[in-house]
Amino acid sequence: MTQNKVALITAGASGIGLAIARRFLAEGLKVHVCDVFANGIKALPETLPGATGSVADVADIDQVAALFDDVERVYGRLDVLVNNAGIAGPVSRFEDISPQDWNRTIEVDLNGVFYVTRLAIPLLRRAGGGSIINLSSTAGLFGCPMRAPYVASKWALIGVTKTLAMELGPEQIRVNAICPGSVNGPRIEGVIERTAASSGQQIEDIRTSWTEQISMRRFVEAEDIAAMAWFLASPEGRYVSGQSLAVDGHTESLSSPLD
Repeated sequence: MTQNKVALITAGASGIGLAIARRFLAEGLKVHVCDVFANGIKALPETLPGATGSVADVADIDQVAALFDDVERVYGRLDVLVNNAGIAGPVSRFEDISPQDWNRTIEVDLNGVFYVTRLAIPLLRRAGGGSIINLSSTAGLFGCPMRAPYVASKWALIGVTKTLAMELGPEQIRVNAICPGSVNGPRIEGVIERTAASSGQQIEDIRTSWTEQISMRRFVEAEDIAAMAWFLASPEGRYVSGQSLAVDGHTESLSSPLD
């Protein structure tokens, strides 16, 4: 039963987060999203009717605290957390990455998960259990040249997922990671453009090269990620925990950057 259950989705005003929010609403959950972009939250009545939202940067511990104040005030409970917020980080050789770019990627993609999840756990515990879904990446399963801080954070999320599943399993809180491959949309197009600029390759050549590393020869859609998130959050996923589930059309190799 999903009636009265509440989901919080970080970076939920666009892209994968928005697709997950729409699916959860369609399945009967109440949904609260946060996003760093105020315009995305202002547009929720049109883009995500029925959802509520907060402007919050998950890398800012005070903004995360205010986000949970909003969730408590509006709903008074939490049953599902989707840690979706993340940035692509720099496309650069390891020695050329600036400390500022490294730190910002880790702050959003890893520290943000810590800041959000530590406040979500007491609410999930109070609800008698629930589901935490971390958005890792195929980059969390492979090495990926030119994307070191992104890869570091996504590998770390796999370890966090396994550890939290062990800690929280006795309280019926399930923790899983979804590992998307390259997801169609503006973000992957931006990564392709930056890769082309740094490598001197043509954009179409890069796109072709990346799709040839996927058995199904196409990028995944945000709705495919949302379908997996719903399964993990739903009663059908009630005995799935501690898993890292690739939704990527089967990545055969990863010799180039991805989303």
